[in-house]
Amino acid sequence: MAAAPIGILGGTFDPIHFGHLRLAEEVLEQAQLGQVRFMPSGIPPHREMPVISAQHRSAMVKLAIFNQQDFVLDEREVAHEVPSYTVNTLQALRTEVGETQPLCLLMGGDAFLKLHTWHQWEQLLALAHIVVMQRPGRPLGNAIQQADTALRQVYSDHLIPGVAGLREAPSGGIIVFDMLSLEISATDIRRRIAERRTIRYLMPDVVADYIYQNQLYINYVKPKR
Repeated sequence: MAAAPIGILGGTFDPIHFGHLRLAEEVLEQAQLGQVRFMPSGIPPHREMPVISAQHRSAMVKLAIFNQQDFVLDEREVAHEVPSYTVNTLQALRTEVGETQPLCLLMGGDAFLKLHTWHQWEQLLALAHIVVMQRPGRPLGNAIQQADTALRQVYSDHLIPGVAGLREAPSGGIIVFDMLSLEISATDIRRRIAERRTIRYLMPDVVADYIYQNQLYINYVKPKR
């Protein structure tokens, strides 16, 4: 019997909140994963630098997932002093787990539509499947028609019809699932903290307590666009 796929969920988690956790729970169930590895980024190459240190962000992830045995903290990118490219992370993970273990790179629809801008993005499917979680009312199948030509072709060539395909091969497939939409924003959480407003029920209490105890985000100023 084929091994259950391992899901990889990267992000800044600045801070981690119920939106991240619910997405991971949804994809764990729908994609029939064996585990989800949360990978906080150290220096993200595709977005602005996180507001707080990688050590604080990693500590909050550890607190948030401690009671879910299928969620695992993977700190490999936290230790890097250079930008962490997903292709390099997947290559290292593939070396560790072997050539036959299915890996699934988890992402939202917006991130997938920008995939062609990632470093060596064409190699990602040689290392893992890509599992896209689409939001209600924003079907990826419609949005992809306006996407980059090369990305459109990759989507068409690699789309698989069902979850069984994630176990039948270690990599190479793209599959799309619907996700429950929780309109929680890390940016909004940071702003609330700076404005001395409550953040309860937006994240696990242990994470909120950690933020308050370490006085994180109290001087946060939302960047102007």
